[in-house]
Amino acid sequence: MARTASTSWRLLAAAVACGLAGLVLPQLLPGRLPDMFTGLLVGLGIGLAFAALLAWQLPDACDAAPAALRRRYTREMVLAMAAYVVVLVVSISVLKRVDLAPLPRALVALLPVPPIAMALRAMVRYIRDVDEMQQRIELEAVSLATAFVALGYMTGGFLQSAKVIDVPASAAMIWVFPLLCMAYGLAKVVVARRYR
Repeated sequence: MARTASTSWRLLAAAVACGLAGLVLPQLLPGRLPDMFTGLLVGLGIGLAFAALLAWQLPDACDAAPAALRRRYTREMVLAMAAYVVVLVVSISVLKRVDLAPLPRALVALLPVPPIAMALRAMVRYIRDVDEMQQRIELEAVSLATAFVALGYMTGGFLQSAKVIDVPASAAMIWVFPLLCMAYGLAKVVVARRYR
């Protein structure tokens, strides 16, 4: 429990630092920072706050993986997500500033996909390498998250086709993976409590 509390406080401190940096830096350097940079810092702060909440809520018993496996997973995920953020910033910047032919434009737009594939690979390796009980917790959480996001996406599609809401398709598609990750975290809290 001490490890979980310590991790939660460190994640929360990082969340506050990122959120404050995203809110304060534009005031200190008006017009010098792109809105995307500010959005990334605030988004990272929100993500870290969510991770802190999950670390605080998840009992140690719900992640019984060996320390070496957890370290490998954390290292792989941090590298994949750092690569994703860098490549995403580069991709968006190039697409906004440079007029490209369709094929190069498609290639630049798809640059963030390999880092996401690296993150998915890390998740699959982690689930494959834990014991059967932990696999059951992880797979139930993934199943619930997938069902929840699919139901939400379909609900949005029905409302969109009835012209009740108007969400751009690109925005809706980009949010599927982050929503799936958040739903997985919440589902893991619920599932792990059942196995305490």
